[in-house]
This record gives sequence, structure tokens and C-alpha cells, in this order.
Amino acid sequence: MTAEEVVVSRETLARLQLFTDLLREWTKKINLISPKDLDVLWRRHIQDSLQLAPLITPDAQHIIDLGSGAGFPGIPLALATGLHFDLVEADHRKAAFLREAVRVTRAPATVHVARAEHVTLDNASVLTARGFAPLPRLLPLAARLLANDGVCILPKGSAIERELTDASKQWHMQIERFPSRIDPSGVILRISHLRRV
Repeated sequence: MTAEEVVVSRETLARLQLFTDLLREWTKKINLISPKDLDVLWRRHIQDSLQLAPLITPDAQHIIDLGSGAGFPGIPLALATGLHFDLVEADHRKAAFLREAVRVTRAPATVHVARAEHVTLDNASVLTARGFAPLPRLLPLAARLLANDGVCILPKGSAIERELTDASKQWHMQIERFPSRIDPSGVILRISHLRRV
């Protein structure tokens, strides 16, 4: 591990290895991640997800991960924090993978096969989404699912300034920025006090 990587327990590391093994196996059958990412799987996906863990308070009661896809960031975060995640994924094949990953790794997570627009869940104290949608499309979904004092923790790429400019036309929010330790052009946003303009 390099200095910027999040350190996890030996047991969590073993469970993350089970997860990556399963991901490699399933990626041969269905499109979970790009084949070129298989060589950089740990850094590009696992560590990129784990770097969100310190931003989640240990007393978070309910966490929703939208567009879970191949399980990022929800499954690594559930394994690392021990907190329960609701994983929302509309694609039935990806949801089948997520269910198997939860079973094999014993991750504290529940898979919901639904579009984010239609899922019915209790309001979340934390919402995560990685590569799911630009902020103008994501924030209305988040507002519907977040508790009044809830926060969004979102890894974002180089287009973030444009996303924030577009989103600010419809939303008031408090934004904290944290540099990505994995992607030099990336940033992690912690968004709170989300309300419509």
C-alpha cells in the first residue's frame, strides 16, 4: 500500500480481496468495469471508494448508494466502516452481481433493484454516488432521499466546476471540497443543507 491509500484491517482486506476476485470473474460475463481497469482495479476502484470512508460519521444511521453498478463505492465502504448500505441499481444483471458480492463478502448491505427516481427507502443520513450522474440530475434525486440533516458524499472529476455552476441555478447548498487522493484532477464533495432555490 502507498501512503495515500486508506488502511483497513486484515479481515476487511481479505473480504475486499473476495470482492475483487468475484468482480474479475463476473466482468468476463457482464460489463461491470472496463477490461483495461482490471490491471488497476485496487487503486482505480477500491481505494477511490475507500477514500470516502473518513467523511462518513460513525453515527450515520442510514446510507444510500445510488447507481451502485459494480459495487462502488458502496461495498468497499460497507466493508470498511461496518455501516449498513442500501445499494440502488436498476440493471438486473448488475444487481445480481451485487447480491452475490454481498453474500460472499458478508457486507452489511441490501440491494434494491430500482431506478433512483422510483426507489422507496427511508430518508438517508448519507447518500453516496460515484459516476452516476452530473449534479443537476443527481441533486433532485438526493433531495428526495436525504433526511433534513443528511449529506451527500460524491467523488467528482474535472468537470465539477461546470456541474456546480449548473446546479447552483436550482439549488442552494453548503459545499465542502476534499482533494482526491487517487485522481489528481478529482475532488470529493460533501454537500449539506440542500434546498431548492
